Amino acid sequence: MPDPDLRQAPELFTETLRRFAALLRSEAALAKAELKENAARAGTGLALIAGAALLALAGVHVLAAALVAWIAAAGIAPGLAALIVGGALLAAALALVLAGRARLSRSALLPSRTLRNVKQDAASIKEAADAQH
Repeated sequence: MPDPDLRQAPELFTETLRRFAALLRSEAALAKAELKENAARAGTGLALIAGAALLALAGVHVLAAALVAWIAAAGIAPGLAALIVGGALLAAALALVLAGRARLSRSALLPSRTLRNVKQDAASIKEAADAQH
């Protein structure tokens, strides 16, 4: 292998810095886009939780009263009927909250594509550096 011309070192260094800066800019743009997408997903999760709360509030009073009356008419004490209905409604509300919370988890909001690309870029840079030595 011929000896490298050291007079080209400043140009090579400048070009390397320019490419590295371009790489950082593109990764930052990707991270920004991915975070924006994840924020929209978080908004959907919050909307699901809010929708669950509104539905629960609007329907609970009517349906719970009707169900309690029906169970009480079947011969069960009204207090016990109310406990049965209340427990079932709380279980349904819990299921909705858990579904909404799953959309708000840390792993769902991480910019995973950007992290994967940065790791690949770092590996490529290390590989290129190792190949020169």
